[in-house]
Amino acid sequence: MSVEAKLQEANAPDFREAVSAWAKIGCLSFGGPAAQIALMHKVVVEEKGWLEEKPFLNALNFCMLLPGPEAMQLATYVGWRLHGTIGGLVAGLLFVLPGALVILVLASLYSTFGQLEFVQSLFLGIKAAVIIIVIEALIKVSKRALKSPEYYGLAIIAFAGVFALSVPFPLIILLAALYGYIRSSSTRPKPVLEQPKKPVSIANAVQTIAIWLVIWFVPFVVLWAVGSDGILVKIAAFFSKLAVVTFGGAYAVLAYMAQDVVQANEWLTTAEMVDGLGLAETTPGPLILVTEFVGFLAAEKVGGLWWGIAGAFVTLWVTFIPCFLWIFAGAPYLEWIASQPRLSGALSAITAVVVGVILNLSLWFAIHVFFAETTRLESDVFSIVAPVPSTLDWKVVALSIAVGVMLIRWKWNLLMVLVVSAVGGLFLSMI
Repeated sequence: MSVEAKLQEANAPDFREAVSAWAKIGCLSFGGPAAQIALMHKVVVEEKGWLEEKPFLNALNFCMLLPGPEAMQLATYVGWRLHGTIGGLVAGLLFVLPGALVILVLASLYSTFGQLEFVQSLFLGIKAAVIIIVIEALIKVSKRALKSPEYYGLAIIAFAGVFALSVPFPLIILLAALYGYIRSSSTRPKPVLEQPKKPVSIANAVQTIAIWLVIWFVPFVVLWAVGSDGILVKIAAFFSKLAVVTFGGAYAVLAYMAQDVVQANEWLTTAEMVDGLGLAETTPGPLILVTEFVGFLAAEKVGGLWWGIAGAFVTLWVTFIPCFLWIFAGAPYLEWIASQPRLSGALSAITAVVVGVILNLSLWFAIHVFFAETTRLESDVFSIVAPVPSTLDWKVVALSIAVGVMLIRWKWNLLMVLVVSAVGGLFLSMI
């Protein structure tokens, strides 16, 4: 056992304490992956000391390579590392369930009462808070990941590629990994005191994969057994496919999903899709929970409330069960991967470009929250989303400034900041 592993074992928490911490993280995980990862880092690394900085970043790099929500997968990995499979299940589920329950309630209300002006007024303040949370998280992640001018260059190139050139995120990850791998092979590797061995056999990995594949396809078997071949089967098939191609997080797949949901399948209108995204942006949990909103409305329109609930459940199942598959199959190899100089160099390069991608997501989010309308500036080379200046929402700007003071200068508790900001949004909406 390595020195780092021994320290980790010494710092491992009581299971009940870990459950309480994961429940807290799940309820406060607003603001997308950047803010969620920053919150997890604060609790797991800074406050509790359950994980050292290096393994946390190695795990983050690993999760960024996987399809699906990287923050939820990171929580699953940390839970697995602390308490095995049951720990990973608890951490992953508690990260998702609070937001999933909120989305289910809001989707039910949305289908019944429409626009929910009162809720949207509360969300106005939460959106303002989220912007500051993401910016603060971006700064923290940058300090950890950008350790040399070379990495700053990679981050800038990644930002330009995503923001202006529409380069696919998987391609950016692949090129960064290739660059880091080649770059590390040309430098003298640092001595490693102890080389971790692969902790599980290929046979065990195959067994894990087989078990989780069976669990993944349970809804198909159940729906086939009850003779259902309608909307629920279509939802299960569509979001299973989505779970495999969601490299780069939720933002990388939203356009693809929206196009199929609105145009090909005609489950939702464009306005409903935008409203669902707005709800998912301002609730705890991964942004990919917007899929639950889509699954609920698609099924509810066919068979009413209970069909909607069934559609939401099927969507959640086929969206997040694959995340457990990726983590439980790959996590035992993570330390071995990180101990290889060339692979470690590839992961470090990936971390650097991820900073550029998070910067793009932060800017994209700020533009869409501060301004009611956007436009697209295009040429033969680039395509850039730009705000329409006349649609600037001064209320969100004012709330964001106030949140910045509360969160960054006064160091208020995050939950208190969100509550105050939500009430502020309600008050300003009444003016």
